[in-house]
Parts: sequence; structure tokens; C-alpha cells
Amino acid sequence: MRDFAISENSRVQAQLDRLDALSLPQGRLGLETVRDICDRLGNPQRRLPPVLHVAGTNGKGSTCAYLRAILEAQGLVVHAATKPHLVRYNERIRVAGKLISDESLADLLKRVLDAAEDLGPSFFEVTTVATFLAFAETPADACVIETGLGGRLDATNVLENPAVCGIATLGIDHESFLLVPEAGTPEDPLARIAFEKASIAKPGAPLVVQSYAESPLASVLATASHIGAPVALRGRDWWAETAETIEYRDTKGTLSLPLPTLAGAHQADNAALAVAMLRHQSALTITPEAMAEGIRAARWPARLQRLGTGPLTALAGNRTVWLDGGHNPDAGQAIARHFANAAPLHLVMGMLTSKDPSAILAPLAGKLASVSIVPAPGHEAHSPADFAPFTTLPVRSFANVADALAALPPAGDVLIAGSLYLAGDVLRRNDEAPD
Repeated sequence: MRDFAISENSRVQAQLDRLDALSLPQGRLGLETVRDICDRLGNPQRRLPPVLHVAGTNGKGSTCAYLRAILEAQGLVVHAATKPHLVRYNERIRVAGKLISDESLADLLKRVLDAAEDLGPSFFEVTTVATFLAFAETPADACVIETGLGGRLDATNVLENPAVCGIATLGIDHESFLLVPEAGTPEDPLARIAFEKASIAKPGAPLVVQSYAESPLASVLATASHIGAPVALRGRDWWAETAETIEYRDTKGTLSLPLPTLAGAHQADNAALAVAMLRHQSALTITPEAMAEGIRAARWPARLQRLGTGPLTALAGNRTVWLDGGHNPDAGQAIARHFANAAPLHLVMGMLTSKDPSAILAPLAGKLASVSIVPAPGHEAHSPADFAPFTTLPVRSFANVADALAALPPAGDVLIAGSLYLAGDVLRRNDEAPD
């Protein structure tokens, strides 16, 4: 599986070109190769500051954003690894609070690629070890690390002795990878997803989780029990009410915390999970004041992001333009909740063919003023005809987002959604690349 990336730096691009030539050998699943690469490079995963490891279908990136912001509000130096990037690959590796430099990125990728060339590594195996090297070789107080695909077989799962692990919301996504039939795994699809995510748990390390339906919850608990990880379950071991504030409590006491600045009611749940993870680990001391400051300060691009003034938004005239990279049914429901009481929106959407074309459209039924379909840059995307069965509105096709915005009727706000690849292209064209 490839993950396309480009760079204006020629040294970085040379290594990205080498990465682009890699693919996961047919039928190979497991962590043996990434462990071999780590071993050849001195096992950097064993030389990290306290690690907070996060998995989930939706919300794991936002949870990582809250963790990083809270830790930094405490005055700590933080490494962070998140996925995917939106504009520059450097966004995936934040070293001591700053995006990795082009020079360091080029050097690290070359070191790993040179060391692993004969092993036939994948894109994710190489880039994960490069991230571990960056974090091991630069002093910091903590690491926040997001899984990529699933958890059990994700390259980040070679991590050892994390301070705490967390699981955000669970839903069906990446079915072609996470639901491949395998002996000894749950047959129920959501229980299987839960098994894959919960398998980031490590013996003795707290596994902090949201509340789930009966089948996935049973899978999480059984997986953690088998591994030997104590579970901190929302509604049993910690509680959070998220109306006007976040009213959090656990056995250590209660906290009254502000709602996030990030848009969407679901963000309060992601912030609560971050708080619960910090409350259930013992490697770092975090004050309630830092939690409050971090929750307010956290930013996470392309998740119900209100775009600023720029070349693209200028084409939309005097109206608000929202951007969300969500592409699965759970993300569609979260978007729909946010706009439940809003005036009808103009939806501009591009979505990969591997995703459900109804995921965003169906939850927004009755809330749209128009539907415009654009490509997902660099990837095979659904055609307008694929979306037509899921809306009563005419589905119009445009070559790009700029053309779609310029053709909108004069009134009504805009939502651009359906793909993180599309979201990255929008941020780049509107001069809002993450920093």
C-alpha cells in the first residue's frame, strides 16, 4: 500500500521517490520486518521518552492533538507522530514541538532505506522506523504516537512499555485490510475492528477506552485481558459529561474543563479521552490547569475546519467555507450533527473509490442546497453517478474545487469533504498548509 507524498526539497523528494517504489509484498502480514529494521538500527523504539499510543477509527488524530497541546501547556517538550499528512510529509513527524526539517527527514529516510533495502520493506515500515529514530535521537519529555492502519499489525505496534494506550471511537473502515478472514479473530465486523485496535495494548500499561456497543466492547475487554493490560472504560472507570463544559470524574476526583475550540460536539469526547489517558498513566504529572489550557489550544486541520481568507475561499464570495477530511459513515454522522441546525449547505465532495459513496451524503440528507463532485487529487475517485442514488439533488461534476466554488449559487455556506487527500489539496491551494 503506497501513500503518495511530494516535497519541494530535492533531497527529501529523492527519498520519497524510493518510498513510492515500495509495496507490501503479497500475503505478508506481521511485525517481523519492522522489528528487523529496528534491530539493525539499534532499536530506537526502546529509547523513547514516555509514549502515549492512540488507536481508533475516528477521533484518534484529534485525541493526539489534545494530548500534545495539554502536555505542551504543562511545559513539556513533546514528540508527536500523526497520520496522514495533508500538504507536506513533514507533518507526520513533529520533533520537540516542531515539524521535522527537510534536512533531517531526508537523512533519516535514507538511513532506514539503506539499512532495510534487502528486507523488501513497506512504506509504513520504513517511515515508522524513521520516526522512532527522530524521537530517540532528540531529547523530549513525552511521545504522542498515532497508529496508522488498525493497530495489531500496524508498524507502530513494535512499541514497548508505553505509559498508556487509548482507543477512540470504533467503526467500519479499511475493510479490505482489517476484515480479511483470519483464524482466531472475531467474526462480527465491528468486534473484529475492536480486536485489531485493542491489540496495541501492552502488559501492565493502562488501556483507556470510550464506551462501545456490546459486541466491540466484549472484544476490547477480551483482547486486553489476554494481553494483560488493565482497562479504564468510560462509564465504568471514568465518566465525562460534555454539555456546556466537560465534567470529568474518576477515582482520583472530579474536573470541570472547558469545551474544545475545535468544532463538532464529538471533539469534547475526544478531549475527554485525552484527559482520561493522562489521568490513568503515572509517568507524567499533568495539572488540571494544563488540561484546560491544552483543550482550548488544540488545533487539528481538516476536521470541521473553518477556512480562512485565501485564493480558494475568495472564489466562494462572502460565505463560510468548512473543510473536513472525513470519509466513512461515522465521520458523516459527526458532520451531520454539527450542521443539524444550520441553513442548507453546498457540498463539494471528492471521495476515493475504496470508500462508501453514501458515507457523507446519507447523513446530510435534507441539509444540502447543492452537490458538486470533484476528483480526489492523485487517486482513483468516485464518479458523480456513484453519488446520485443517495441524494434527490442534481449531482454536478467539476474538474477541481476552484471551478466548483466559482459556480455555486449566490447564497449558502459551503462544506468541502470526502477525502483527506482532497482536504490537503484545498489547504495547499488556500495557503493554509499546517505548520
